[in-house]
Amino acid sequence: MRNFLMLGASTIAILATPALAQEADSKQPEQSGGLSEIIVTATKRSENLQDVPIAITAYSAETLARKGISEVVSLGNLAPNVTLDAGTPFSGSSSVLSAYIRGIGQNDFAFNLDPGVGIYLDGVYLARSIGANQDLLDIERVEILKGPQGTLFGRNSVGGAISIVTKNPGKDLALKGEVTAGRFGRFDVKGSLNVPITDRVSSSLSFSTRKNSGYQKVIPFPGFAAGVIADTFPSFGRGTSDRYGGENQYTIRGKLRIEASNDVTINLSGDYLNQNNNGVASSLLKTAVNPADPSNVFGPLYNGCIAGAVPPFAIGGVCNNIRGGTSLGGLISNGPSLIYDDKFIAPSIDTTYATGNNFSRLESYGGSATIDWNLGFANLKSITAYRELRWKSAQDNDGSPLPIQQVSFETNQKQFSEELQLTGDAVGGRLRYVLGAYYFTESGNLHDLVTFPAGLLQIDGNNLLSTKAYAAYANLNFAVSDQFSITLGGRYTRENKRFTGLQSDPNGFFYKANGYATPNEASRLALCNSGAAAPSLIGIPPGLFCYPSSTNIFQVYPVAPAGGFRQKFSNFAPKVGAEYKPNDDILVYASWSKGYKTGGWTTRLTTPQPVGTSAPTFGPEQASTYELGVKSELADRRVILNISGFYTDYTGIQLNFQVGTSPTLANAGDADIYGLEAELQVAPIDDLTFTAAMGYIHASYRNIAFGVTGVSTNNKLPKTPEWKFSFSPQYTYKLENGAEILLNADYTHTSSLFNDTENTLLLKRPATNMMGASITYREPDGKWSLSAGGTNLLDDRFLVTGLAQIAGGQVFGTYNRPREWYLTARVNF
Repeated sequence: MRNFLMLGASTIAILATPALAQEADSKQPEQSGGLSEIIVTATKRSENLQDVPIAITAYSAETLARKGISEVVSLGNLAPNVTLDAGTPFSGSSSVLSAYIRGIGQNDFAFNLDPGVGIYLDGVYLARSIGANQDLLDIERVEILKGPQGTLFGRNSVGGAISIVTKNPGKDLALKGEVTAGRFGRFDVKGSLNVPITDRVSSSLSFSTRKNSGYQKVIPFPGFAAGVIADTFPSFGRGTSDRYGGENQYTIRGKLRIEASNDVTINLSGDYLNQNNNGVASSLLKTAVNPADPSNVFGPLYNGCIAGAVPPFAIGGVCNNIRGGTSLGGLISNGPSLIYDDKFIAPSIDTTYATGNNFSRLESYGGSATIDWNLGFANLKSITAYRELRWKSAQDNDGSPLPIQQVSFETNQKQFSEELQLTGDAVGGRLRYVLGAYYFTESGNLHDLVTFPAGLLQIDGNNLLSTKAYAAYANLNFAVSDQFSITLGGRYTRENKRFTGLQSDPNGFFYKANGYATPNEASRLALCNSGAAAPSLIGIPPGLFCYPSSTNIFQVYPVAPAGGFRQKFSNFAPKVGAEYKPNDDILVYASWSKGYKTGGWTTRLTTPQPVGTSAPTFGPEQASTYELGVKSELADRRVILNISGFYTDYTGIQLNFQVGTSPTLANAGDADIYGLEAELQVAPIDDLTFTAAMGYIHASYRNIAFGVTGVSTNNKLPKTPEWKFSFSPQYTYKLENGAEILLNADYTHTSSLFNDTENTLLLKRPATNMMGASITYREPDGKWSLSAGGTNLLDDRFLVTGLAQIAGGQVFGTYNRPREWYLTARVNF
């Protein structure tokens, strides 16, 4: 770490040397062709991005429109050391956001897990990764803050934060509209209306719709009967399609701005999202059906006990015990075998044989009231917010018309938060402070319905969870001189969590595998006290069946410990920094900060838990980061160059990995992460702009926790590429009649990464090269424009998520979208 920081300091000193030779008051007025300022609120006050001692990548609404970016996940192609993917393993929904910044994040959607990158909408924390892939509707800007943001943003921003800021209503009547058509039947519509009501009251209403059919086509497997082979296993709805990977959603947002007095402003906001998508495009990569491999559990059992008599399972009545009368006879028409194997791998990544349930249905809505009050000596802000989401999804993971691996989920969540911020200056303006208090509460459930081959194992798991959190924070910046200042900050958080797990297996696989097929008290006691009547098929100890008999009221074959559970957590997240401005154009900063992600319980249980035990828990995750950076404006603001270097001590890493059939979360160990980021903007002439970015990360495990399997110190952290480069030129050609032609291109190269914790080779993402481009004609008065563009122009295809469900019988994943074109018409009145 010492050598790394010395290298970073040397680099920054070399870059800053030319500026240090200038006089402190030598800054010239910005020329018309200079790069525009971006105002951000990363420190809870409005500041020029170049004056904020934090590594931030920010995008204005105009920039995102030029690049054709309409959702959060697309920002991941541009920002250095940031990986954003739509969907997580087996979620079945592109609305779920997998977000990683500098190697830290979360790749799951479960309610018992908290994200590692905080997502904020107008200052309101979005607690769930479900729905976090927000539609960027009528926004002002998006800020990506890198590194722990524990002091000002709080819990679960251990890797960083993404802040989405929408436009407030203005005082002029205005109307904007946008229509986009493209490949795969894409048809998107956006609109916003700004209406002043009085001199002090303004309103706005925005909406968007997005629709496309999807890029993966369902094809019939040769010889199977026409139509969908239905299963009768439980699901939170039914839905199939002839294509997957599509969208069908709409979003509405309304805002009201009230200037109650010269000192008090009230902003009221409400939004609603309705999504009814046809499911993600899932591809079968490999089957796991080798009876000689003990890790291949249900694939061989299915082939041996249900699809046919394949030794060694058709012996000793074992199949009769576990099958429970399950039969797939009559599902085929003279031809193919019911044996599940690699013949079900589709001929291309954009086709599938899967005919089971695939859908994602989401309702997410909320409202907030933000009150700004100028007290004279300081400003007081109150942000009060309430949100709910209701989500149901299903995904056919097996890639076949057989009911091998079907999953369905339901989440209902509600949250309330209140934040008070006091910002002001003291000591003659030399001390700038932010003081705050925060309260957050959420409750809800995640209900899992997971069917393993032909229902041999069926998980019916409803999990009830709730959280209450309280925090107080302070951030102080003191100007020791006109050029040097120091920052001290800290946040103290307390939170209480509750969990009740009601998981059960309606088929009672582990009971039947031990020779008992009847769910009665006699068989339960026999398993508990005297051992199994038949040899255990997979070595489950009979003592695991000694659960209290009263649990049968709720669960026929319970696998979760009885009762509710509680955990309490507390944390102090400090920040220390120093800033030096040799002149108005240069900021050199150094900081040390800590971030924190709360602990919880592992809820996806598939085997009975011993009597008297608690639900398996995991502890908090923490990151301590040292950072050194420089922000510079050169050549009369025609060049902006920002560089930062960092080292992170990453401890108690919460990682999701497979234990048998169960995706299990545990504190896997500790890691060292260090890297560099550089972002450059150049405007050599008035109408030409180049932006470029570079990110480098070295992330390695320092140690692995005792008892953690499937991960070693040789593994790479998931979703963490070593290198990332991007380059984007933009040129505006002005016609004689005053019209403009805008040209934009984006290219990003990202080195290889692993999509999962275990570093499964089949799920490895190779080095990628993504390119997009657009051309826009804007008429002289700016009232309307026409654009044509394309995304993924190199048609580079790779896995964005996936899972090695070896015990369940397969490895599957989702590929990114192929090359697409679009045409957009905009009006602005």
